[in-house]
Amino acid sequence: MFALYRTTLPALCLSLILPCTAQAAAGETPEAAADSKPAAVERQPLAERSQEDALALERQVPQAEQQTLQAGSDSFLALWKPANTAEPEGALIILAGAGENADWPKTVGPLRRKFPDAGWHSLSLALPDLLTNSPQARVEAAPAPAQKAEQGESAPVKDTPANANASIEQATAAENDNSESVEQAKAPVENDKADAERIFNRLDAAVAYAQQQNARSIVLLGNGSGAYWAARYLSERQPAQVQKLVMVAAQTPTQAEHGLDSLAPTLKVPTADFFYATLPQAKRAAEQRLQASKRLKDANYRQVSLTAVPGNSAAEQEQLFRRIRGWLSPEKLD
Repeated sequence: MFALYRTTLPALCLSLILPCTAQAAAGETPEAAADSKPAAVERQPLAERSQEDALALERQVPQAEQQTLQAGSDSFLALWKPANTAEPEGALIILAGAGENADWPKTVGPLRRKFPDAGWHSLSLALPDLLTNSPQARVEAAPAPAQKAEQGESAPVKDTPANANASIEQATAAENDNSESVEQAKAPVENDKADAERIFNRLDAAVAYAQQQNARSIVLLGNGSGAYWAARYLSERQPAQVQKLVMVAAQTPTQAEHGLDSLAPTLKVPTADFFYATLPQAKRAAEQRLQASKRLKDANYRQVSLTAVPGNSAAEQEQLFRRIRGWLSPEKLD
């Protein structure tokens, strides 16, 4: 027995000493080793989808048509085609809708290529990624003292009655709920303002570029939700350089506070609303806009009905081009 004790005792001591020796050599205490955390890795922010689309267009569109414009702190790609005439009628600025790029195959691309042959410069641009379309982070309320106790957290002991503690907990919970509601209510409003500022700055840059090309007339054309932002731009900033607005298949964003039916008919510039009557939802929305314009005296608003041509995109785009050209320059329509 004594021999066994003499054999195992050194081994036991050695097993206790080695971990402490290793920690001391590393300069750490057991508590420090437990508290140490791996260094956080800083990730680069992801590129916006609209920026990725612009990079793709730079590889597809001829370099001569590409223009990088500056809007505040943002730079963006716009596609420019000069009019094929010695005396251009003006410039057509095309704003694509959400999810579309500056050369979108429906409406945006065909119109930007067709109008130079009709005597108009064309400049097309896309919307930036919108904050109002991004998922919103949920604001979590701080747990009440009772919840902390359930989670195993110790609460400070106070020499107060039980009913007083209950009142404090209820007041704290109500305050947290109110704070969360206020933050959630403010987020959409702030995001909408930020989106509008970025879009309006882009349109300001596009208008300034068109002016540099000596365009004697500037027309703004919005496609899809681009029509909403174009109308709102004219309503809020009222640029004197833009003489007319064209809306094609107009859509109001789901997060918008006011719809196009209350916005478009009130604009101070002549406005043409092109819609596809064969689409029931688009037709109902167009009827609401028309009814709103009828309630106003001397409205500059006009609607133009289009017919969808399923299976023949070229014919459908030619119809759209001719109808818009006819409204812009009725004397030159052949």
